[in-house]
Amino acid sequence: MALYPVGSTMKQQHSAVLSLGSNMGDRLENLVRAIDEIHRQAATVVRVSRVYESPAWGFEGHPFLNCAVLVHTFFDAGTLLGNLLEVEQLMGRVRETAGFGPRVIDIDIVSFNEDIVSLSNLTVPHPLMHERLFVLLPMRDLDLNWRHPVLQKHLPDLLRLTNDKNACVSVGKIDAPLAGLNLERFNYIAIEGNIGAGKTTLTTRIAEDFNAKTVLERFADNPFLPKFYSDQSRYAFPLEMSFLADRYQQIADDLAQFDLFKDFLIADYHIFKSLIFAHITLSEDEYRLYRKLFEIIYREMPRPDLYVYLYQNTERLLSNIRKRGRDYEQEIPAEYLEKINRGYLDYIKSQPELNVLVIDVSELDFVRNQNDYVFILGEIAKKVNG
Repeated sequence: MALYPVGSTMKQQHSAVLSLGSNMGDRLENLVRAIDEIHRQAATVVRVSRVYESPAWGFEGHPFLNCAVLVHTFFDAGTLLGNLLEVEQLMGRVRETAGFGPRVIDIDIVSFNEDIVSLSNLTVPHPLMHERLFVLLPMRDLDLNWRHPVLQKHLPDLLRLTNDKNACVSVGKIDAPLAGLNLERFNYIAIEGNIGAGKTTLTTRIAEDFNAKTVLERFADNPFLPKFYSDQSRYAFPLEMSFLADRYQQIADDLAQFDLFKDFLIADYHIFKSLIFAHITLSEDEYRLYRKLFEIIYREMPRPDLYVYLYQNTERLLSNIRKRGRDYEQEIPAEYLEKINRGYLDYIKSQPELNVLVIDVSELDFVRNQNDYVFILGEIAKKVNG
């Protein structure tokens, strides 16, 4: 029996602002390394403020270099804090139980969305942030429309009202890790994969991190689907034609909203997936006719600058499908998933004009493992930058 995936619901990432400071050793290098470690291990570093120098706060010591970073993460605030403490420890920081002192690196969660977080080891927003210029000025550089959820004030108001009169001077800039990837050089990227491979998850995550526009496959109730399940031989062809028409209409409608020469678009499907599923579902004669009709439509569709196929082995696909717990997917046989994988790979080989990147994600978890996500971004960047 052929089965049809239904669009996944993808929660958005959390946005957090971190304040970084160092007053020991090579202070600038400490900030650079901390940002790199955060990005590879804890959360995606999306933006970095200018670097500011200010006197030690709360103790006598060398002046600090400070900056702020905007990060995206699927983790809650407590888990994010645990990841950041590991970065501090990796860099040789030992947190004092009380008081202030010199430090190789200090990483604080200043804000987490516009949430109020109260844990035994974490209070967000940071209770003293509005009294510290070395927090407020870098945070302003991040260009956020953020409002303090306790004080109910935006950053310009907090800066105007602060009583901190200490010198806080901009002394440099650190590039965000994403800046050098240049994914925007390809205006239109399509990400595809088998059922359960994570294509919508990855598409949405990249779009959030790079401020890209998304084209996500819509799934409306198809009137032929229940008929197909009761009589597959009779309704397979009208069902596949209906899916093809829906996908063509959506791509035509969505892409018409954007300028393909200026906007950065990322989609979680490409229309030739219709051909993959039709090849599995239709009889030989029906498929030949379907392919002729498909190729007429396909000539009219804009090609993505880069087509990314997320390959995942069948065992991992079945595991992912079980984990997400959709009743209608639980009976998908392994043989069906294998046919889909073969169909995608065979069709990719037959399209030499398509710029293709195949990434084996069978051993990767780009939601829970930040380093896996960074690896995938790196593979895409290699392809983009030639």
